[in-house]
Amino acid sequence: MAKPNYAFAKHQREIAKKQKKEEKRKRKAEAAAAAATLPPSPPPAPTPPPVSPS
Repeated sequence: MAKPNYAFAKHQREIAKKQKKEEKRKRKAEAAAAAATLPPSPPPAPTPPPVSPS
């Protein structure tokens, strides 16, 4: 029976971790770029004071 190659398995885990980290970095960069390109939202309109019944 062949013995497991732990060094290979570790290397594969490290590669997967790097890929996941890179994808997350790209998503964050895209979100930041999208947020920077959107025009700022207008401030909320002030609500008129309540009218008291006379």
